[in-house]
Amino acid sequence: MIKRYFSTTGLLIGTLFFALSLSPTLIPRPDTVQGIISGLALASGYGVGVFSIWILKYFELPQPKEKSQRILQIAAGSFFLLITVISLWRTTIWQNSLRQLMGMEADAFVQPVVVGLIAIVVFLAVLLIGRLFLITKRFLANKMENYVPPRVSFVFGLIITFILFWLIINGVLFSQLVRMADSTYQQVDALVEPDHEKPINPMKTGSAESILSWDEMGRQGRRFLTEGPSASDIQNFTDSTTMDPIRVYVGMHASEDFNERADMALQEMIRQGAFDRSILILITPSGTGWVDPGAIETVEYLHKGNIASVAAQYSYLPSPLSLIAEEDYGSEMARALFQKVYGYWSSLPESSRPELYLHGLSLGALNSDHSFDLYDIISDPFHGVLWVGPPFRKTTWRTITENRNEGSPAWLPEFRDGSVVRFANQNGGLESGDAEWASFRIAYLQYASDPITFFDTSIFTHEPDWMKSPRGPDVSLYLRWYPIVTGLQVAADLLTGIGNTPPGYGHEYAAEHYYDSWLALTEPTGWSTEEIARLQQFFKNRSHR
Repeated sequence: MIKRYFSTTGLLIGTLFFALSLSPTLIPRPDTVQGIISGLALASGYGVGVFSIWILKYFELPQPKEKSQRILQIAAGSFFLLITVISLWRTTIWQNSLRQLMGMEADAFVQPVVVGLIAIVVFLAVLLIGRLFLITKRFLANKMENYVPPRVSFVFGLIITFILFWLIINGVLFSQLVRMADSTYQQVDALVEPDHEKPINPMKTGSAESILSWDEMGRQGRRFLTEGPSASDIQNFTDSTTMDPIRVYVGMHASEDFNERADMALQEMIRQGAFDRSILILITPSGTGWVDPGAIETVEYLHKGNIASVAAQYSYLPSPLSLIAEEDYGSEMARALFQKVYGYWSSLPESSRPELYLHGLSLGALNSDHSFDLYDIISDPFHGVLWVGPPFRKTTWRTITENRNEGSPAWLPEFRDGSVVRFANQNGGLESGDAEWASFRIAYLQYASDPITFFDTSIFTHEPDWMKSPRGPDVSLYLRWYPIVTGLQVAADLLTGIGNTPPGYGHEYAAEHYYDSWLALTEPTGWSTEEIARLQQFFKNRSHR
């Protein structure tokens, strides 16, 4: 019966892929996610096996005799079954080793029955789609055989079927899912949380005197504006004079036009005196409009509140969905805001204007990179950028990483003499280079275990450089590269990894590492060694609460 409905070779290779999928990658995985990955791996291996047999038959290549073929299948089946049993037994050990590496409790117990059942359901669903694909291809090819030779009809039938299925999946199903997600997250963004009250101070964004309406701010904007430190909070760490940091945020409800929202943000900055501060930070938020509190609070403390920051929302969707669906939209908003702010800033006297820095996390880093052209600023450059957890599609990051100095690892590259570009991770890295920091600085903060940074479609067919020795301090020694399988695993890490690791690992960036990065990048003055150490410990404690 199995031989009637399933390919024996496909099941054998699928079983091998299933076993390999149980090995660890970058992020600890719950049973449900592991089951889905294993099901996709089983289906992928099955497809490889079926395609291999088809190739042999199509080109009329010699195949083993039936008796020899049966012996090989029994031997291969026994071997792959043994690998599967060993992998199921080892997978709890693998997952716990990854959890221990990230400072998590080693209490994970992978339930083989749960993983197996989910994998079978996923496998059968993929197999059903594959069968529908073949039936459609065969139907179209048969219709065309009346007009063209059989092999030509086969090729055209395959191409048309592929296009048809792609249009259905991408143009209908995916678009509908994105619309549903956008509607859901838009409703979440509109929620007004009771602990985020409208500012009374007329100099605050969202107050009655503000250009930007509190009701149109959005949930993430209201959080950003109300959760920052006050001058008195900062005063606890220094004897120097402190100030209330200025924060400006424009939500998507403020206007449907990018340029109008950017202009509103600029006018609000001018109203509050943002350009009179010593530091100005232009933030491109993540997909939902969220600004990581650790990213901005650390630099506000370091500069004793003498700082202003501005952010503009461009999406309601989480970064992975926005990266696929709304990348251009985010770039347009970031570019409009940069042009407004930079245009005004560059018109001010150089001696009296603030230092200007750009910041972005995740998708925000990608869109921040797209916000300016080097040729537009080369005659009057701003001071630098801090891009954190840059997505794998970030052009500048990819170019620098691919052209890194020989001998430096892909997860912490060294680029030329370090005068312009430097990289940092949990252990720092921005503090020193072969040359001193230039007046224009590009800083990257990234973790080797961050799938959003290190996923790439080439991982399905080639071992990536970041997996080679030496490995990052947060990457498991048990991790191995396998064709197709590792690509599925890291893709799953990319889609499900946010929130599944403690701060300091994966895509969860710790406040203490933001602190170290801003300290090296902006070089604040007026702090004693003891005060710097105490403030650093403050953010370290916050990261590990």
